[in-house]
Amino acid sequence: MQINGLNVLITGGGSGLGAATARKLTDLGARVAILDLPISKGQDVADSLEGGLFVDADVTSADKTAEAINTVCEKLGSIEVAVNCAGIATGDRTVGRDNVPADLDQFTRTVTINLIGTYNVIRLAASKMASNEPNENGERGVVINTASVAAFEGQIGQAAYAASKGGVVGLTLTVARDLARYGIRNCTIAPGLFLTPMMEGLPEATREALASVTPFPQRLGKPEEYADLASHIIENSMLNGEVIRLDGAVRLQPR
Repeated sequence: MQINGLNVLITGGGSGLGAATARKLTDLGARVAILDLPISKGQDVADSLEGGLFVDADVTSADKTAEAINTVCEKLGSIEVAVNCAGIATGDRTVGRDNVPADLDQFTRTVTINLIGTYNVIRLAASKMASNEPNENGERGVVINTASVAAFEGQIGQAAYAASKGGVVGLTLTVARDLARYGIRNCTIAPGLFLTPMMEGLPEATREALASVTPFPQRLGKPEEYADLASHIIENSMLNGEVIRLDGAVRLQPR
């Protein structure tokens, strides 16, 4: 799909990968609606975009997310692209000190936001895309999700995070097959170690140590590089049902 003129929905667009993607797609001529929590910087990012729109939403709520997506459709007229960047990163060993079991509520929250929240947006956005007029290639829409290399080699303490991102990887092909009849593509990006707000909060020495484990380029990924790949997925009609690692050949060690 040609990006110019498309209407794009981005969850978690108030910072990091989502904000970079919002800026990239706007620069390429898309109109972008950001869905994020009220406490996020989503409104600030939307205000910085030409024609940007912010709608507060919690992706784990079926009703609130449906309402938010309805609002986007009312404001923009349609949705051709949905990019799922909303998510959290947590850490907790399955059994911790003094043989204390992991916090099940934290595990549930991580999976609910990262996996169920992603699927919630997929199903709701795709239902809107299904009514779009197909383009010359028969396409009605594109969905891009965010997993992580932790889905493949989760580190110690990442059981919840790895499980949630592994779930996103697992649904990628199945959802693509589900939506093929409507001309809607579904792909997932699995980033490696990227310079996100969470990483920016770490000491410089820690960031350098993390960057050093990436074979090449030996640095943290830039959010703009995620945005570049997202834009290519939108434009390349043969990319469907794929999980693409964006990681500089890094393979996470146990710790």
